Amino acid sequence: MTLRKEFPNHIMKMVNCKKKNYILMTVSYHLRPCREFLVALCAYFFVFSSYSQITSEYKRYKELYPNSHSIRLSQESTLTIGLDDGKFKITQDFSEEDIYLDDGAKNNAKQSLSFSTFYDLESIEASSYAIEGDQYQEFSVSDFKEKDDLDNAFYDDLKSINFIFPRLGTGTKTKLKYEQTIKNPRFLNAHYFGSFYPIKNNKFTIIADKDINLRFKEFNTDSIPIKFSKSQTRKSNIYTWELKDMDEFKYESRSPTYKSILPHIIPIISSYKYNGETIDVGNDVSNLYSWYYSLTKNINKEKTSDELVQIVNDLTKNKKNELEKVKAIYYWVQENIKYIAFEYALGGFVPREANEVFNKKYGDCKDNTSLLFKMLEIAGIKGNLAWIGTRSIPYSYSDVPTPSVDNHMILYYENQGKSYYLDATGRYNPLEVPTSFIQGKEALVSIGRDSFMLKKVPVIKSQKSVYKDFATIKLNGNDLTGTSKAEMTGYTKINFFYDLEKQDSKDKIRDYYKWFFEKGNNSFLITEFAETNRFDYDKDFIVDYGFNVSNYAKKIGDEIYINLNLNKGMALLKTDDDREMPLEHKYLDSFDFQNTFIIPEGYKVDYLPENIDISNEYISSSIRYELLDSQIIYKHHIDHNSLILDINTQKKVNDLIKKIEQGYKEVVVLKKI
Repeated sequence: MTLRKEFPNHIMKMVNCKKKNYILMTVSYHLRPCREFLVALCAYFFVFSSYSQITSEYKRYKELYPNSHSIRLSQESTLTIGLDDGKFKITQDFSEEDIYLDDGAKNNAKQSLSFSTFYDLESIEASSYAIEGDQYQEFSVSDFKEKDDLDNAFYDDLKSINFIFPRLGTGTKTKLKYEQTIKNPRFLNAHYFGSFYPIKNNKFTIIADKDINLRFKEFNTDSIPIKFSKSQTRKSNIYTWELKDMDEFKYESRSPTYKSILPHIIPIISSYKYNGETIDVGNDVSNLYSWYYSLTKNINKEKTSDELVQIVNDLTKNKKNELEKVKAIYYWVQENIKYIAFEYALGGFVPREANEVFNKKYGDCKDNTSLLFKMLEIAGIKGNLAWIGTRSIPYSYSDVPTPSVDNHMILYYENQGKSYYLDATGRYNPLEVPTSFIQGKEALVSIGRDSFMLKKVPVIKSQKSVYKDFATIKLNGNDLTGTSKAEMTGYTKINFFYDLEKQDSKDKIRDYYKWFFEKGNNSFLITEFAETNRFDYDKDFIVDYGFNVSNYAKKIGDEIYINLNLNKGMALLKTDDDREMPLEHKYLDSFDFQNTFIIPEGYKVDYLPENIDISNEYISSSIRYELLDSQIIYKHHIDHNSLILDINTQKKVNDLIKKIEQGYKEVVVLKKI
């Protein structure tokens, strides 16, 4: 490795980081007599003066951003794309300077930079600047450690260089510079113009050979005053984006992916010219598919193991139709093949052989899909490999026809015109229910060498993920006692199973049920429970349980006051009035609560609250009371119908929820006869 520039007045320190050498530069001033001494002395006073200004700068930023933990003073990146005899040479330089405004700076001391077969790190320079007296003193990082990003159980191509900024604290600064070599033209980085901290100066430059055609896809930039310019040299086109004084974005829980919020740009190499021929790279989705197909066309060519064939035969025998066979195979893979995310070079894109995955009993999404594909093939059933982005990636294949658009692989299966999206990394997912994190996303489905289709995964309606809880309750003094039957379907059941499998004793299960089924208040206790269809893929999960809520009712004179709103689920859907970010739900669901209250002997109903009905296109709910002989039937329904709620929608939803919350305060009044 060589530096692009010589520094004759610097001492060069070489740090060996396993396979790579990283060069750190620190300034060394030699105080010599006469003229050289005076030059050095002038330099000293110049530095002292600059440090004093920097200290004032910190005070100014603290006043400007009193609630911020840090500010990025400068963020610059230069992407250089060239051609050498028809082959790409791509490098990207990064430079970052931060100032920390409180003692939380210590939390930023540990840093890491990743690299892999597709990205190489060529050099790193990192320093901290701590205030000593009334000036800054530089502390260069000298210890860089390379490690695999996953544990040693699996060999992984993604690695990281880890280091620690020394002496971070209030008022300190850090500077980081590094260079990256991008080995595949499909893997250009997105550049972000905003983050969850303020950015004073942000600049992105692309220097590209004139034979290279680029296009740029911008996201979340409509209201951002980014200054764009283009210039030319004899051989290159130069594109520059600049933005100053970008306020921080507020991080809030349950927000959509940061890619849906932060302004950024993705550069795409559409094509390039070589020897008079135009060669497409990322012109459209067909280019991406051609590359993907080239990586998968030769998988599963080896002889299938006899044991795997026998497993398939055992699973599919006596099944009455093809759909039942697919279901048996799909559930077996979900139950028996452990999902482990790991990759090596193109292994991040090439599925492993089905025999290997079957023998090891683990794999990543591509590996599990490869096995599922082969098992269907053994059964004489056609499945199709499909690439897809999870909901953490908000791009479509037409927007970004590069590997940035997806991060997952599934198997597409069609039966009598109905599409099924089989994600073998999931657990407890019925055949017709895709994993929740691919709902609404495009799938790039492989048909053949030159043929593919785009299919959109449906968003599963709330009526498919239902939680019902029907209770019969009565008073024992002031205590509330009862029995209840809870039923779960769809994503509600799937998530419940994930939690339930972590409870490894009956006491832990009881504690979990106490938390999940809680009614009335925190004095709620589970007295007994029985489970039906535990971990079953297709049947509703049912829990019958007994419970007690102590001191729940209020007796005053000859009247009893009792609130039958034992489950106040709508309150959990309300957002804070000062929220700034959209709200994302994992899935759509609905709730039905019914409480049959046995009126105590010798009492009659003196007051029954009015019914409430609210609804809009995003959410609906109702509370209903019915007096039936010696019983009061209370019903509460909740249904929400939108995965993402923007700020205006949240306000509309909150207005409706407030009406239900008023209903939650209503009590039934019983009077002694």
